Amino acid sequence: MLKRILIANRGEIAVRIIRACREMGIETVAVYSEADKDALHVKLADRAICIGPAKATKSYLNRNHIIEAACLTGCDSIHPGYGFLSESYHFAKMCSEIGLKWIGPSPEHILLMGDKSKAKETMQKAGIPVVPGSEGVLESVEQAERLAEKIGYPVILKASSGGGGKGIRVAYSKEELIKAYGLVKQEAKNSFNDDRIYLEKFIENPRHVEVQIIADEHGNAVYLGERDCSIQRHNQKIIEETPCPIISEKLRQKMGKLAVNAICQIGYSNVGTIEFLVDKDKNYYFMEMNTRLQVEHPVTEAVTGVDIVKEQIKIASGEKLSFSQKDINITGHSMECRINAENPSKNFMPCPGKITGLLLPGGNGIRIDTAIYEGYTIPNVYDAMIAKVIVHGKNRDEAISKMKSALGELVIEGIDTNIDFLYQILGNKSFRDNNYDTSFIEKELLSDT
Repeated sequence: MLKRILIANRGEIAVRIIRACREMGIETVAVYSEADKDALHVKLADRAICIGPAKATKSYLNRNHIIEAACLTGCDSIHPGYGFLSESYHFAKMCSEIGLKWIGPSPEHILLMGDKSKAKETMQKAGIPVVPGSEGVLESVEQAERLAEKIGYPVILKASSGGGGKGIRVAYSKEELIKAYGLVKQEAKNSFNDDRIYLEKFIENPRHVEVQIIADEHGNAVYLGERDCSIQRHNQKIIEETPCPIISEKLRQKMGKLAVNAICQIGYSNVGTIEFLVDKDKNYYFMEMNTRLQVEHPVTEAVTGVDIVKEQIKIASGEKLSFSQKDINITGHSMECRINAENPSKNFMPCPGKITGLLLPGGNGIRIDTAIYEGYTIPNVYDAMIAKVIVHGKNRDEAISKMKSALGELVIEGIDTNIDFLYQILGNKSFRDNNYDTSFIEKELLSDT
């Protein structure tokens, strides 16, 4: 078993990993920027070391500083959490080369799945349906025009190294495609330092469904059900739930087995998600694979009883999975709301600042993952998400009611948040009736704004 883990992250996910390590008797080292010197993860870790200024490129994205911190503190491994360097091939490779165990998939698998066009080709070979589109990256706008005419509009252009909703544009005509081509290449270059892009048929009004997989280094793999992540704004998830309300048990098993078969074929280990778009006729298409822990992993933990972070650490320690597919049972329904420091009435403007009052909800089936506390000042340089509220009920209706109750109790004073906006979603008839897709927020809540 690993003895001392450096957590190359901040906020609620760093706190989440620290708590898992405590329960396992593993020492933790936190890294922090100058802006995070009073952060909760710094207070909870066994040791903490500053790695640079507030700007992420000089701290949480600075590979050399993080590795130096791990070496200085005698760590044997690094857990990247999600975001920042969690899907960085170069960072994972650097760790492996100097003998630091990377708690995640191999650098080679990060590289393979991080290239969206190569990932699509790989999954297609493994038997997973893919959205019609370019075979590999586009070489010219003329090639994009020819392909769009062949598969039909609308089409979507995507950055090959994309993620987080960046480097994506939809085109409904040739004129829009020509305009979008240059814009997406520029966005891709600015966001990922990689201007390669590819084209796909745009599946209108789909559900975004992801299958959670977990595999050890001995060839054993299982899927832990699926999650519906369709409630999004600008391709950023806001509410996630499991099981997906439109997926039957037969379809769940089919998609899960395909996902497991695919990762076994490429020898993948640790955790990951195979992401699908599901159309109104229940046809499903591979979208991408995330080679890391997901923000929404707690909902899967709630319905399966599997502690995904602990399993990551056990797998990285060389252990075999302690369960097989037949041991995985989905019990009840779980839902997660992301609490952001932002003002929805002002175009979701970020609202960092000092928390002057805080009351967190509790009770049976309610979990709060957060790193905030009363008196804490939220920095203005990082992601707006400050907490996750997770509930678990016997069915979807109970989960919605429990979430509304939890949000009704949650008090965060001193800053603006999206709590009321989330409450509005939960009370929407289309959402409650399971009649929604990825365009829900724009159609139902923002159409008049």
